[in-house]
Amino acid sequence: MPQVTANGVTLEYERYGDPAHPPLLLIMGLGAQLTLWPIEMVEALVARGYHVIRYDNRDIGLSTKFTEHGVPNFRKVALMRLFGLRPRLPYRLTDMAADAVGLLDALEIDRAHVVGASMGGMIAQLVAATYPERTLSMTSIMSTTGNRRVPPARPEAFKALTTPPPANATLEDMIPHVVRIARAIGSPAYPAPEDRLAERIARDFQRSFHPTGSARQLAAIIDDGCRRERLKKVTAPALVIHGVDDPLVRVEGGRDTAAHIPGARLHEIPGMGHDLPLELVEEVADAIAGVAR
Repeated sequence: MPQVTANGVTLEYERYGDPAHPPLLLIMGLGAQLTLWPIEMVEALVARGYHVIRYDNRDIGLSTKFTEHGVPNFRKVALMRLFGLRPRLPYRLTDMAADAVGLLDALEIDRAHVVGASMGGMIAQLVAATYPERTLSMTSIMSTTGNRRVPPARPEAFKALTTPPPANATLEDMIPHVVRIARAIGSPAYPAPEDRLAERIARDFQRSFHPTGSARQLAAIIDDGCRRERLKKVTAPALVIHGVDDPLVRVEGGRDTAAHIPGARLHEIPGMGHDLPLELVEEVADAIAGVAR
């Protein structure tokens, strides 16, 4: 698979479709490899006339790891931010936004449609707010603003996502572990079949297993704080997609995001949780293509 050096790190990426078509950059969420973008979604966007790029964020998949920095103290990070202090971290969410722009630089792409899911939505928001000259449009999916007044994750969803896998986990350990997460945060109206989940888990485990990267990415999210004022600087056409039944990042987070981006459209999907069900690929791809047009 191809890699580039961008913003001082190595990023693994994949490209689909005609490079002459408008570029569309997909940014995935917390602890998720590029493969969590369903290939069906990629193909649907290519079919709508886009040159699609997906990549591994730093500290996950086949991109640069920061293992030597260990696991951060989340309580300390949160307390410092509460008092307006900035903790020492190996990287911040703004660095991850700079990675996205660095990848575009390495691929000699001046401007792109930027689409992010969950943490990737936060990164996409920062790209659009900080690099308006590089952003053709921005779509934030199942994400939020960092506003502490937005309702928090449901306890069972948060616990499932933040429970670490067993030490020295094998594939046999990881399948039930990840299935529990998927069931706790996924779309109640579109539950993924067990065999499809197991196949995806096995594929991703064999590609890369790096659980501590998620912890450092989560610290970067906590450290970034509230983005509402920064979102007011977004000038590109913007779309916010959110599942009405998302138990992890509640729909109010999507509404808060849309409310603070000038002219943003809000597309709510009943029955959708914190995942990208194959049954919703066409609807989501149509929405993204709509704002991109």
